[in-house]
Amino acid sequence: MFVGVLNIEVFISEPQSLKEKRRIIKSLIERLKNKFNIAVAETGKLDSWNYCELGLVCVSNEAGHADSMMNAAVNFIETQGSVELTNVKTEIIPY
Repeated sequence: MFVGVLNIEVFISEPQSLKEKRRIIKSLIERLKNKFNIAVAETGKLDSWNYCELGLVCVSNEAGHADSMMNAAVNFIETQGSVELTNVKTEIIPY
């Protein structure tokens, strides 16, 4: 079994308040969960209006599959017009 861990930092140019930021991030999190069946949470920069840190995790029986799921999630986020990736860290952990 392999656990894929992805830590992403994004820049959001639209929000003028924390409420708007959380609406955008909540929508992105739900789309990621539904499309890729992965666990996603806002893990950092909670009080910043324009920056957000997300943690994504998946479990697979093959390291290559976990890596491809993480890459697909990154590509999906890049195609969203509301956020811009600023930092990506990926790790595949054998269990």
